[in-house]
Amino acid sequence: MAMGMLIDVMWRISAADRHVRKWCPSMPLNLSFGSKLKGKRVGIVGLGKIGREVAKRLKVFGCRIIYNSRNQKPFVSYSFYSNVVELVGISDVLVLCCALNEQTRHIVNREVILALGKEGIIVNVGRGALIDEKELVRCLMEGEIGGAGLDVFENEPNVPKELFPLDNVVLSPHAASLTSHRIYDVCERVAEHLEAFFSSKLPSTPSLE
Repeated sequence: MAMGMLIDVMWRISAADRHVRKWCPSMPLNLSFGSKLKGKRVGIVGLGKIGREVAKRLKVFGCRIIYNSRNQKPFVSYSFYSNVVELVGISDVLVLCCALNEQTRHIVNREVILALGKEGIIVNVGRGALIDEKELVRCLMEGEIGGAGLDVFENEPNVPKELFPLDNVVLSPHAASLTSHRIYDVCERVAEHLEAFFSSKLPSTPSLE
């Protein structure tokens, strides 16, 4: 989901789709230009299981990965930044993959957004309250940030209506894990754990996170 949203925001795919559906002509005369992903510096907040998977995919596109996490990861070669403002100061893209807790609530505030810059893009597949949503909306409307891909929102199921007309914003209804394969895997694992419980055996797969 993170990769799909990032590519969509950078290439304006959803905006182009709306343009064609509304106006019909295939020449995007009044659309803003997209941007390539290769060579972009991507800061990831939260280099857990999901963050590492995102990083692995970004490397295929030739991105430079840097990260912030609760602790530095000794098993990765990416540069670690303990301060999020410093991280975004040298990033083109910020991807949020961390858990929500007292330390990470509004970890992305106005200071962080402005440090990311007018061309910067934020993708959030973590939790909505990782971002100060009011400040994000304000910065998007004022052109203080380049765009955003949001799968989660601070006050779900409510989504700020100010985001709806913005072509540099891609929205998703908290659907990052909603694939047929994922649902099948969850059902398989639940069935295995139930069988193990009633037979007093240890399951072969770990519990769901």
